[in-house]
Amino acid sequence: MRAAVLHEKNTPLVVEDVDVEAPRQGEVLVRIAASGVCRSDLHAQEGESPVSKPPLVLGHEGAGIVEEVGPGVTGLAQGDPVVIALYGPCGTCDDCRAGDIPNCWSETRTHNMYGRMPDGSTRLRLRGEPIAPMVGSGSLAELSVVREAQLVKIDRDIPLDLACLAGCGVTTGIGAALNIARVAPGSSVAVIGCGGVGLNVIQGARIAGAARILAVDTQPGKLDLAADLGATDGVLVAPGESAAEAIRARLPRGVDYAFEVVGHTPLVREAFEATRIGGTAVMVGAPPPGSTITIDSRQLFADRRLLGCTGGGNIPARDIPRIMRFYQQGRLDLERLVATRIPLARVNEAFDSLRRGEAVRTVVLP
Repeated sequence: MRAAVLHEKNTPLVVEDVDVEAPRQGEVLVRIAASGVCRSDLHAQEGESPVSKPPLVLGHEGAGIVEEVGPGVTGLAQGDPVVIALYGPCGTCDDCRAGDIPNCWSETRTHNMYGRMPDGSTRLRLRGEPIAPMVGSGSLAELSVVREAQLVKIDRDIPLDLACLAGCGVTTGIGAALNIARVAPGSSVAVIGCGGVGLNVIQGARIAGAARILAVDTQPGKLDLAADLGATDGVLVAPGESAAEAIRARLPRGVDYAFEVVGHTPLVREAFEATRIGGTAVMVGAPPPGSTITIDSRQLFADRRLLGCTGGGNIPARDIPRIMRFYQQGRLDLERLVATRIPLARVNEAFDSLRRGEAVRTVVLP
């Protein structure tokens, strides 16, 4: 098959032939129809991901059609349309057995993060040598071998070039609002950073019934799109300007919920400072490893909360079907999130666009 391979950090991806083994026990071969290109892919390319090290096949926002099922697979069959989730829970660890599925940190989940099967192996070979797929997905390719637990079957009438976004960006943004912060009806929300994930935090807050949603960004075009997707206020800030002060200029007491969706630790502090007494700030963006956050301890003492967020606290079998229902009901706009669609051969254009901060999502069609 053809796949987009990252050989070294800060180098373009190379679309080349990669060998794929047949699925083994509990595994499924998926023919990829579409894959979004997420900022986490860019982090991996730039050497800022702690779990995605080259060489590897990039991509983790994939959707496609089941091509073949391995022994023991009972919930999927050839021809089924599926979304590849960020992870597949093990189902047997203490966390999973207690129902805390998002916090499954078993050896199976750890191997998944590093692109390996539970036994530590991979089904991909590049010139005879093993190569890992990003977070067990490697969706910037024609084919992917995935554990059944990492796949979610969807309705056939949902376009796969939109459904793929539920693999990461949409699930993370919607989940940050609904699962992590648990935005309450009638509340006020600020979202700092209106890229692909931030726009879905806005949509999640709208779905939750927030009365006031402030979109905060440095680019007017992103604020225009945020307004189309549910933001009630666009807050344009210049680079270096205080986001907290800009938010409090609109709501002097602060907001009920503030989300940082950039991955820049000073902005996490800004989000925290933008909340009211009793408010909640959520760090959705992924900061570089080793970075620290400094906040005023007296503000934290005043019954404020600062929460982390990995993938929107999602449970694949619960959250991806819910997102698909929101789309089918017209409550969630996926089409507006896609800026362009390109073939696999032009995959590096998607990374260039992300680097320039231009596109919400480029979807690659292998």
